[in-house]
Amino acid sequence: QAQVAEFGGGLVQPGGSLRLSCVASGFSSGFHYYSIFWFRQAPGKEREGVSCLGSNDGTSWTADSVKGRFTLSRDNANNTAYLQMDSLVPEDTGVYVCAAGIFYCFERVPKDLYEYWGRGTQVTVSP
Repeated sequence: QAQVAEFGGGLVQPGGSLRLSCVASGFSSGFHYYSIFWFRQAPGKEREGVSCLGSNDGTSWTADSVKGRFTLSRDNANNTAYLQMDSLVPEDTGVYVCAAGIFYCFERVPKDLYEYWGRGTQVTVSP
C-alpha cells in the first residue's frame, strides 16, 4: 500500500528554521509522477494549504503567508519531498501534513485528487 510520512517537526525559536520531509513508499507508478501538497492545522483551526510542488507538470503554489520563507524541493531518487521553513514565526505553529496525488499545483486542488495523506508532524514556534 502506498503511503507518505512526515518527519522533521519540533520546537524552534522565532526566526529559526526547520526542514520537513515527506517520505513516500509503495508508489507503483513512480513517485516522480506525484505532486506533493503541504497543509498545516493549528489547534482549533481549519486545515490550510501551505505549498505545493508538482512533478511532471512542473507547477508549484505557495500561500502568501509563507511565500519567501518556505521553499519546496524534492529528491525523486529517494522518494522524498522537502519543505524548508525559514524565518519561522509563532503563527507557523501547527501540525504539518503532506498529501500526494496526481494533479497540477494551484491553491484549490480538488480534495478528491489527494490519494495519500500523512499523519502529520508537529511544528511549534515559541521563544
